Amino acid sequence: MAAVSMSGFCRPLNGYAAQNKMPFNRVDSFGVLREPDENGVMLPPGFKSRIVARSGKVPTDSSDYVWHPAPDGGACFETEDGGWLYVSNSEVRSDGGGVGVLSFNSAGEKIDAYSILENTTQNCAGGATPWGTWLSCEEFDRGQVFECDPYGRSPAKARPALGVFKHEAVAVDLRGDTLYLTEDLPDGGFYRFISEKGLPDLAAGSLEIASLVERDGRSYLSWRKIPDPEAVKVPTRNQVDSYASFNGGEGIAFHRGQVFFTTKGDNRVWCYETSSGEIDIIYDMQESETGILSGVDNLTITPSGDVLVAEDGGNMQIVAITPSHQIMPIIQVVGHDRSEICGPAINPGQDRLYFSSQRGETGSNDDGVIFEISRA
Repeated sequence: MAAVSMSGFCRPLNGYAAQNKMPFNRVDSFGVLREPDENGVMLPPGFKSRIVARSGKVPTDSSDYVWHPAPDGGACFETEDGGWLYVSNSEVRSDGGGVGVLSFNSAGEKIDAYSILENTTQNCAGGATPWGTWLSCEEFDRGQVFECDPYGRSPAKARPALGVFKHEAVAVDLRGDTLYLTEDLPDGGFYRFISEKGLPDLAAGSLEIASLVERDGRSYLSWRKIPDPEAVKVPTRNQVDSYASFNGGEGIAFHRGQVFFTTKGDNRVWCYETSSGEIDIIYDMQESETGILSGVDNLTITPSGDVLVAEDGGNMQIVAITPSHQIMPIIQVVGHDRSEICGPAINPGQDRLYFSSQRGETGSNDDGVIFEISRA
């Protein structure tokens, strides 16, 4: 694709919301990482870690669900009793994947674990919806998106209108009735889906792919419809000439009219302004003075606008890009050099952060670990 200039955030900074007492509402006050704790996690002063699940183990006494291998993308959902759920994909090949859920009460105690999707393939990342469902993305050439009920009340449903391709992640713009989707290929596309009847309906709509337009020294995206979202004969990205290719699309999130996403092939973090159509690079490892962040992968965004990026490899860190353009590691896992950090998610109370080491210390899919970070 044509060059995109790196000029910071793609509009004047939102700035931080009013400071509150929730530690993950903003991270610019975090200190330097300490030595590893008993779980091998380096944290800022005043924080602690807890391992809440391991692949192949039953995480709670109240359930017989064995935690899945290769935990990947994740999100948190609120429960009626003041507790929350942590939803986690399983990135296993050949119909061995799916989605598991870990349930916590209002005191943060584990009370249940269960499956909400089974017999799917390479469930990598995905995205939470504002209407309380989890969109789980299959990362292979014929991959689909499955809409799952985190509470286990309804069966998961495939959403072929969102396209059949090597899905990575999805973000929701509720006001725009639009979903944005990444594709994990060196020449992958950047997609949007506009619901025909309005969200939360995902049964029908228009799937589009982005093209790049240069104007007055700035970069913008234009959108063209995919004729056959189910890619019966031609891959989605090849159905439109001159689409903008993104090198290994990964995590994505929507925040205050902006879509942030990562591309692992060139170690970049992007920002797309939905109202103007402008796209910008907010981090490029090759142009960074420090190169702190590498192996960019899953991401999440704090309510105050900190973009938290998980590393696939690198230093096994979660690195924050703050609204003031600071690049700062907030978590590092030691001894998991053959793994990757996945599924960062903040609970509804903003006082706990969850993430996984997909392959743990051994580098095996069967040794995934789910961590919880909170105030000490």
